[in-house]
Amino acid sequence: WETLCRLRKENPGKICPRPAAIEAKTLSGLTVAAAGDVIYKNDITSGFICRNKDQINNKKCNDYRVRFSCYPPFCERGVCWTSWFNRDDPGTTGDWEVLSELKKQKKICDNPLYVDAVTTDTMTPAIYTGETFYMYNPTDGFVCRNKDQTTGKCSDYKNFLWTFGLSCSGKSGASFPLIMG
Repeated sequence: WETLCRLRKENPGKICPRPAAIEAKTLSGLTVAAAGDVIYKNDITSGFICRNKDQINNKKCNDYRVRFSCYPPFCERGVCWTSWFNRDDPGTTGDWEVLSELKKQKKICDNPLYVDAVTTDTMTPAIYTGETFYMYNPTDGFVCRNKDQTTGKCSDYKNFLWTFGLSCSGKSGASFPLIMG
């Protein structure tokens, strides 16, 4: 259970007083929908609760992590975000938003902490699309391969990154989600 009350006790001062949104995914990166668990609670007031007793065929809940989106000024504590990057389209093999290419172009700093991706058309968070991702981490970037999708084609994604201190542009931080759990 990733209850907001418990997470605040375990992470004092790291979760804003009034979160704007909550997002949950398994430790292996699956969306709640992809994991197939029956969820008891998933809201900004209670947090996230998956109960084993609610699962079908005596299945146990997956292990989840959650993050909360917060409004400024809470998040202006030395963590900065980049602009959105969309250097590739789904094309023939998929959507390859790899950090090595952005680093070559000097568009990002050396050690991002987190990468996030959304669809370019509706800004839907990647983890809510139901698509499977080949890569989704702050070391390598984001890759959605067409061959891994049931539809045969990935959505078009754009991503951004968080880093400590000033961003490469020298601008200080803005709103960002916290990862907890």
